[in-house]
Amino acid sequence: MLNMVFQTTPSLIIERGAATRLASHVQGMGCRSVLLVTDAGVIAAGLLDTVLAGFAGQDVAVSVFSEVQADPPESVIMAAVDAAKACAADCVLGLGGGSSLDAAKLAALLARSGETLTEIYGINVTKGPRLPLILVPTTAGTGSEVTSVSVVTTGEGQKNVVYSPILLPDVAVLDAQLTLGLPAHVTAATGIDAMVHAIEAYTTRNLKNPISDCLAREALRLLAGSLFQACREGSDIAARENMLLGATLAGMAFANAPVAAVHALAYPLGARFHIPHGLSNALVLGPVMRFNLAAVAPLYAQLASIVLPSVSGSDQDKAAQLADYLGGLTAELGLPTRLSELGIAESDIEALALDAMKQTRLLGNNPLPLTLDDVRAIYREIL
Repeated sequence: MLNMVFQTTPSLIIERGAATRLASHVQGMGCRSVLLVTDAGVIAAGLLDTVLAGFAGQDVAVSVFSEVQADPPESVIMAAVDAAKACAADCVLGLGGGSSLDAAKLAALLARSGETLTEIYGINVTKGPRLPLILVPTTAGTGSEVTSVSVVTTGEGQKNVVYSPILLPDVAVLDAQLTLGLPAHVTAATGIDAMVHAIEAYTTRNLKNPISDCLAREALRLLAGSLFQACREGSDIAARENMLLGATLAGMAFANAPVAAVHALAYPLGARFHIPHGLSNALVLGPVMRFNLAAVAPLYAQLASIVLPSVSGSDQDKAAQLADYLGGLTAELGLPTRLSELGIAESDIEALALDAMKQTRLLGNNPLPLTLDDVRAIYREIL
């Protein structure tokens, strides 16, 4: 008999223009003082103005914290917590990519719970409670709006996580109009990131389940079918909506069927070299899939039929074609294809590999165990 627990964000709003009506959701939760957590890129794109315009004339005070950076360190998280306390926030609104949403989650938690950040790292350590929380993604990639995790950079080459269902927001708002201005390279990298979430959820060694499987397959169908169009024609709202929904479905999947070695090897690239998370995942995806072929070729073959409808041959053939196709997406979409293009040298491989091996939470989900030599070889394959 199947035994499982599936958890996700309780309220999901998918609507064009919904980001201009956030005040009503804040008021509906009985809140009157909001801390809006975002980053400089969102402001530069004019998205913050769009959201703030919806609060004009409403009985809600909005304070903006815009110091979030990619792969946010502990200092940024604590600055957001201090900002929430300073404005006596009774609600936190996260607006942006995964880093802003992760920071908003922790600001909502720590401003209310009285806990310290360092004491809640790990799985289900925090006791809560948190402030009411609304998350609004502006990229189609991380799925943070439907996940129970926040990632924090804790030192050179090191990331740590807070994992708890308490971090799931009360409301997630998907407004594809916020993604229309995303540059092609960001669309590409975040889109591949979402595809990685679906693939790793579908093939994870732990907690794989039929609900996540359904979500992962549909996510991959939406993402693979719209990625190139969204990159070519950034104003195609239908393609943008497919990407945004696909990223959220993939987030729902991996929040319950956790990701594995692709993420374990991607994390050090972000922590040490500040390579965007989506690009880090895209770079290591092909080599990790080829490494895993012996264990999960039948599952990769099932996904190959979604991504490459004309694929043929044995399960092993289909799986290999999928790995090669996905590994080649970075080149096809104009992204960097080698670590050396990003300033990484042979002399950096050892430190990266050692950092990746510390990601035991993720590596334990991989279909095949990886040794230090395996990790070194994967990094060298894309050097």
